[in-house]
Amino acid sequence: MRTLIARVKNRILPFLLVFGLSAMGCAVTAHASSWWKSEWTLRKKIVLDATGVGVALTEPVTSVPVLIRLFDGNFQFASAQPDGSDLRFVAEDGKTVLPYHIEKFDPLLNEAFVWVKVPELKSSAPTVIWMYYANASGKAGKGEDAKGTYDEATALVYHFSEHGQPAYDATTNGNNAQNAGTASDGAMIGTGLRVDGKTTVTIPTSPGLFWSEGGAMTWSAWVKFGSPQPQAVFFSRRNGAKYFLIGSDNGTPFVAVTYQGAGIRSGVGAAVAPNSWHHLAVVASGEKVSLLLDGEAYSSVQAPLPALDGPTVLGGDGVGGLMTTEGSGFNGEMDELQISKVARSAGAIKVAAIGQGREGTAKFLTFGEDEHETSWLSAFKTGYIGVIVGSLTVDGWVVIAILAVMSVISWFVMVRKAAYLNRIGKGNVNFLNEWSHISADLSALENTENNDAKNVGGRLGAKEHRAMVNTPLYRIYHLGIVEIQHRLSAGQNAADKVLSARSMQAIRATLDGGLVRETHRLNNQMVLLTIAISGGPFLGLLGTVVGVMITFAAVAAAGEVNVNAIAPGIAAALLATVAGLGVAIPALFGYNYLLTRIKVVSTDMHVFIDEFVSKLAEFYSEPGE
Repeated sequence: MRTLIARVKNRILPFLLVFGLSAMGCAVTAHASSWWKSEWTLRKKIVLDATGVGVALTEPVTSVPVLIRLFDGNFQFASAQPDGSDLRFVAEDGKTVLPYHIEKFDPLLNEAFVWVKVPELKSSAPTVIWMYYANASGKAGKGEDAKGTYDEATALVYHFSEHGQPAYDATTNGNNAQNAGTASDGAMIGTGLRVDGKTTVTIPTSPGLFWSEGGAMTWSAWVKFGSPQPQAVFFSRRNGAKYFLIGSDNGTPFVAVTYQGAGIRSGVGAAVAPNSWHHLAVVASGEKVSLLLDGEAYSSVQAPLPALDGPTVLGGDGVGGLMTTEGSGFNGEMDELQISKVARSAGAIKVAAIGQGREGTAKFLTFGEDEHETSWLSAFKTGYIGVIVGSLTVDGWVVIAILAVMSVISWFVMVRKAAYLNRIGKGNVNFLNEWSHISADLSALENTENNDAKNVGGRLGAKEHRAMVNTPLYRIYHLGIVEIQHRLSAGQNAADKVLSARSMQAIRATLDGGLVRETHRLNNQMVLLTIAISGGPFLGLLGTVVGVMITFAAVAAAGEVNVNAIAPGIAAALLATVAGLGVAIPALFGYNYLLTRIKVVSTDMHVFIDEFVSKLAEFYSEPGE
C-alpha cells in the first residue's frame, strides 16, 4: 500500500499539476484573444452594415469617420466615466485600437456623440467593431485622438459644439473660424450653427484650403432649410469675379461657379420640405461639379472648380448681384461641415448621409448587447482585493515586497529539503536491506583488497548504489569500516582479530561525530523557516501600523472624517498583516513536517550506531568474554 501511495504521489500528482496549469494557460490565452484588455469590464458589439439597407456599397470605402450615437437605450452611462474618458474602440481582430474623439458626452441627459475612424467598410460583408467602457481601475486616461480620426485629405471639420466660441477645426490643419456665429441647440448632431441672413462666420484663408482650377474637392454639411427663399446662399467663396456658391432657391439646393467669366448654376431638382434636415454634398472633379442630396445625385454643373484662395463665408445676405437675380440671406441651420481636398466617392458620401442621420442606427449601424468581462483577472481587479491593492501606500508595498522575498526563500527551502529527505529515505531503505545481510558476518568489513565493504556486499545495481552512498547511514557506516580496517591487519589470523574496549569506544566516538555532522546537514537552512515563521507576522504588523498611521495623518490633514476615505487605507494597511501571515503559516506547517522527517532520519542513525557497535563488540570480542 505504501508503495502504491508513493507511486501516485510521484507520478500522477505531477501530471495533474501540469495538466491543470496547461488548462489554465489555455483558458487565459483563449480569453486574451477575445477580450482586448481585462481592465475594461464592459464591451458592446457594433455592426456597420453597408451591404444592403439604405447604403448598398458597390466598392469598399476606407478611412471612414463614423458617428456613434449613444443614449440610455444602447449605453450604460452610469458605468462609464462622467466624461467618457474610458471609452475605447477596437477593430474586429480584438487588437487594433481605432482613433476616436467625443463631440458631446452628457451623462445627465444620457446622450453622447462619438466619431470613430473605421479602417474599411466592406461592400461584401458587415464590418464589426467593439466599444469598450467601464474601466475598473478608474485610471484609464483619455484615449481621444481627434486629429487621428480623419485622413490627411480632410482639410476642415466643424462640429459647431463650441457654444459661443469660434468653430474649432477637428483636423490637424487648424482651420479655425475667425468669429463665432449663433449657436443652435438641438441641431442634427448636438449643437449646430444658426444662419439667419445677417450674422456670418468667416473662415480665414490657408494653404490647406487653396483650390486650383479644375482641382478636386468635396464639401458636405447637414443643412436645415427654412421657409422657401429665392437665391439664398449659405456658403460662399469669392476672389474678384470668381466665386463658388452653395445655396437654395425656393427650397431647391444649388451650386454655382464661375467659368470663362460667366456664372453657371446647377440644374433645378425637386424642392426639399421646409424645416427639415438634409445631408448636402458637393463634389468637384475634373470638368464637373456635382451636387448630392441625402447621398443621392441631385444636380450638377459642367464646369471645373474655379481657382480660389480667399476666405470663406458661412451665411450672408444673398448672392450680391453675381447671379441674374438678386438673392436674400439664407434662413436656416447648418451642422457638421466638412471640406476635403479630394473628390470623395459616392459610397463615402452615402455612408455619411445614412450613418450620420438620426435613422442611421436602424439602417446602417446596430448595437449588440453589453458583454461583461468575467475572467479571474477582472474579478481580482474589480473586487475588494482590487480596491485594497489600489489603496496600498509605498511603505505597504515595501513591506509586502520583503515578505514576498521571504516567502520565495521559505518555499525554496521547503521544496528542496523535502526532495532531499525523500532521496535519503529511499537510500536508507536500500542500505538497511543490505546491512541486514552483511551484519551476519562482519569479516567482509576487514577486506581492503576488494570493494565488498564499500558496496555493502555488492549486490545492488548501479542506480540503487548511487542512491545508497548519498545517505547519512551509509556515510556513518563508511566511517565505521574505515576505523575497523585501520585497527585490524589483513594478515592476522581470525583468532587474533580482537577489538579492545578502548577501540570500541574510539569507534563509537567516531560514529557519534559523524552523527553530529549528519544532523547539522539535515538541519541546514531550517533556520530560514524559523525566521519566516517568527519574522513574517511582525513585519506584516509593522506595515499595518505604519499604514494606519499614514491614513489617520491624511485624515487629519484633510480636516474632515470620511469613512469612504479611511476604509480603503486601513484595509490596505491590514493587507501587510495578511501577507505576513501568508508567509508564516506555510512556513510553520512545512517546518513541523520537515522536522518530523529529520527526527525519523536521526533516529535511524542512532539505532544503526547502537546496532553497529553491538555487532562489532560481539564479533571482535575475545573468546570467553
